Amino acid sequence: MFSTYILKSQKDYMYYYGHTNNLEKRLKKHNSGQVKSTKHRLPFEIHYSEEFNTKSEAFRRELFFKSIDGYNWLKKNRII
Repeated sequence: MFSTYILKSQKDYMYYYGHTNNLEKRLKKHNSGQVKSTKHRLPFEIHYSEEFNTKSEAFRRELFFKSIDGYNWLKKNRII
């Protein structure tokens, strides 16, 4: 299984979007400072996630979340 996830920084309350095949391991990697783009915004918590059968589905959903249509969908559904 693959996950598309939204993390929320407890430091600046901003969101980070990504996809992975192991969400708990990925969260630990973010929170240990091993991810360059997020290490200055620690700590993070899982705010939202969805599961998919394939990596390509999870990646497409991540790209959707990063688009204006995805942003609007997330706002409309009160996810962010």
